[in-house]
Amino acid sequence: MDALELLKQDHAKVKELLEKAESAEQGKERTAIFEKIKTELETHARIEENVFYPAVQKNEELKDMVLESIEEHKQVKTLLREMDNLSKDSEKFEPKLKVLKENVEHHAEEEEEGKMFPKVRKLFSATELQELGAELEAAKGNRERKAG
Repeated sequence: MDALELLKQDHAKVKELLEKAESAEQGKERTAIFEKIKTELETHARIEENVFYPAVQKNEELKDMVLESIEEHKQVKTLLREMDNLSKDSEKFEPKLKVLKENVEHHAEEEEEGKMFPKVRKLFSATELQELGAELEAAKGNRERKAG
């Protein structure tokens, strides 16, 4: 699969989970959804940071965009950590979930509709994007095997 399509699918999956979490009742269901969100985001951030960003930032035009995306990842990771440390019925969970959703949506939009993905699509050949996609899938598979 093309690297950009794979990353777009990740973004869509997390957005869907965030919407489910917002509408879920406090308790086990929301906790279970949050755990899925956390796993998805951690895996996504790791493969972007270890595989995708190093490959695309070799291109000077993309360097600043990559640095911005890495900063956005740091914010998301901080929020995830804070949410993970909250008690299950904390009143802070809901507002943090809302901010997490806003950050993730902004990040996905910046990459997909902003300048990064369209620029990557112009600068990389279809073959390069396929190879990068295969690397991303392999990196993702390693994580899922370790987690399983």
